[in-house]
Amino acid sequence: MTTMTTPHTPYDAYRTADDDTLRLPLQTPDRRLERRPAGQVVDATRLWTGGLATAAVAALVALVGTLVVRVLFEVAPLGARGFDSAHTGMLCLLAAVAALAATGIAHLLLVSTPAPLAYLGWIIGLSTAAAVVLPLLAGTAWPAAVATAVVHLVIGLAIGSLVVGAAAAAVGPAR
Repeated sequence: MTTMTTPHTPYDAYRTADDDTLRLPLQTPDRRLERRPAGQVVDATRLWTGGLATAAVAALVALVGTLVVRVLFEVAPLGARGFDSAHTGMLCLLAAVAALAATGIAHLLLVSTPAPLAYLGWIIGLSTAAAVVLPLLAGTAWPAAVATAVVHLVIGLAIGSLVVGAAAAAVGPAR
């Protein structure tokens, strides 16, 4: 095997096997790229407007659910006595607050956890399950407890599907 060598110089005693290798300077990273956000970006405006719309839908689901149960089954969930009952209004308010709380949790999860929609689905699902079981444990009449549980289930399903959809729509690639 023959190799090309350079003429002998007084410094040949210090040569190594890599001295014939052409060395290129290392690339320096482009500093402009470091200022850009990496990965996914959350559009908070889009998320929270979806959350506000979900709060309105949840309040209306609570109202309509209470009215439907009252008309169809002649049962008053949570002791509602009519359209302007304080209990019906409280259920509507709590449904709207639950939707806004779910939106806040979604925002927190989107900016801090891996697979945030999976965690969000579990949190909303378990919260809905708790809201469904609580009226059954309250000691009220069985038809009223079941009717209230069904209304809570529909509210939870509406909040879950709409907040998860809004969260998925609010996440996009970094620009």
